Amino acid sequence: MNTRLRDFVTAFADMLEQHQDEPHILEHGAQLLQNLVTHDDWLPEDYARPDPLRYQQYLLHADSLRRFSVVSFVWGPGQHTPIHNHTVWGMIGMLRGAETAQSYTWQDGALQEHGKPLQLQPGMVEAVSPRIGDVHKVSNAFTDRVSISIHVYGANIGEVQRSVFSEDGIRKDFISGYVNTTLPNIWNFSADTATP
Repeated sequence: MNTRLRDFVTAFADMLEQHQDEPHILEHGAQLLQNLVTHDDWLPEDYARPDPLRYQQYLLHADSLRRFSVVSFVWGPGQHTPIHNHTVWGMIGMLRGAETAQSYTWQDGALQEHGKPLQLQPGMVEAVSPRIGDVHKVSNAFTDRVSISIHVYGANIGEVQRSVFSEDGIRKDFISGYVNTTLPNIWNFSADTATP
């Protein structure tokens, strides 16, 4: 049993029982996530495997009430996302390596870079949401090694309809799903537990 992840999920669910307002969730949830990603000794190899063609999104835990999900993002060398949104609150905690995030904002019907790129190092946590800024592009900061970040979202993010954008703002909707459709939910490591 993975006690670090179990303790994180339990504490996060307890927090959501007490508080549903986003500012509280992002502030206190970030503290919980930071404590999790400060330790790089708990993520099994099956949820840390890169792919040579594109970044991988592994489901670690999906709350049965769909209040939140926990996902590992595994970045091969030089891999990056398109510009995209989330539509729900989210937190990104850096576990291994580093990633660079560039925020975007709408100006005159087109997307413009907003501020300087942020580089996340292990133990750092960053938040996104429609309220504070929800559109960004993320990349592995390294061209010669794998990076891994742990994401927590205010929904089962693999089933949420979201959008990717071209630089001129053209939108394309997508639902990401997960790459580990045949792996068990990491929550209990049970081979007969289907991933939601």
